[in-house]
Amino acid sequence: MTLMNFIAFFGLLTGCFIIFSISPLNIIDLLGNLFKSKKPTIKEKIEEATNKKKQKGLRLLIQEAKQILIATNKSNQFNMLCIFSFVFFLLGAMIAVSINNYILIPVLAGGLSLIPFWYVKFTGIFYKKHLNVELETALSVITTSYMRSESIITAVEENINYINHSVSEVFRSFLTETKLINSNIKMALEVLKFKIDNDVYREWVDAVIACQEDKSLKSTLIPIVSKLSDIRIVGAELDYLLYEPMKEFITMAILLIGNVPLMYFLNRSWYETLMNTSVGKVILTLCTLVIFISLSAAIRLTKPIEYRKVQK
Repeated sequence: MTLMNFIAFFGLLTGCFIIFSISPLNIIDLLGNLFKSKKPTIKEKIEEATNKKKQKGLRLLIQEAKQILIATNKSNQFNMLCIFSFVFFLLGAMIAVSINNYILIPVLAGGLSLIPFWYVKFTGIFYKKHLNVELETALSVITTSYMRSESIITAVEENINYINHSVSEVFRSFLTETKLINSNIKMALEVLKFKIDNDVYREWVDAVIACQEDKSLKSTLIPIVSKLSDIRIVGAELDYLLYEPMKEFITMAILLIGNVPLMYFLNRSWYETLMNTSVGKVILTLCTLVIFISLSAAIRLTKPIEYRKVQK
C-alpha cells in the first residue's frame, strides 16, 4: 500500500509538471542556487581566477562529466543526463519504499542518481585512450611534414585529410583562424593549445610556438611525440592491471548482493531479520553505502596512464 501511495504521489507530481509546463531542470537549478554562498570571499575569487580552487565530491563528479561530454562533442546531452539521474533517484526511492526500509531511501536514491555521471566518467576512460592513439598519429605526421617544410600551416594542410575526425576538427579550426580570421600564427597556436586536454599535446604546441622564433628548435618535436608512443606501450602492458579495481569491485558486489536472495532460500529466519528488523535494515543500508563508495573508488582508480610533468 505504501508503494502504491508513493507511485501515486510521483504520478501526481509529474502531472503537475506537465500541466503547468514546469521543467524539472529549472527546479533543480533553483534549489542549487539556494545552497550557493551569497557573496564569495576575495580568497575564493582569486582561487577561481587562477584555477587553483579544487572542487571535491559531487561538484567534482558533475564537472568531470561535463568536461567529458564537451570533449566528445556531446555537451547537448547534459540535460538528458540530469533527467536520467532524476529518474534513477526516484527508482531508488521506490525500491527502498517497496521493501519497507525508509533508512535506505537517501542512500539508495542518492547512489542510483549518481550512476549516470559515473557511467560518463567511466566511458571517458576509453575516450582518453582513443584520443592518445589519435594524437600520436596526428602529431607524428604533422611533425614529419614540419621538419621538411618548416611551416606549421603547410604541415597541417598536407595531413589534415589523413587525421581522424576527433583530432582533425581541432586542426581545421586552426587553419580557418590563420587564413580567415588572424594571420598571427603564434596567437592561433595559443588558441590551439587549449583545444585538447592532454599534457603531451600542449607541450608539443609550446615547442611549435618556440620554433616560430628559432627554426633550429624543431628537433625537440620528435622526442615530445615519442612520449605518446611510450604511453601507449606502457598502457598496453599494464592494461590488465588498470582494470583490476573494477573487476574486484564487480566480483565483491555480486557476492554481497547475491547473499540476500541466497539467504532467503537457505535460512528464512536470517532473511526476515535482515529485511524486517531495525538492526537488519541498518546493516542493509550500510552495505548499500559501501557498494556505492567502492564503485566511486573503483572508477577513480581505473584510469589510463597519462604523462604528467613533475612540478617542483
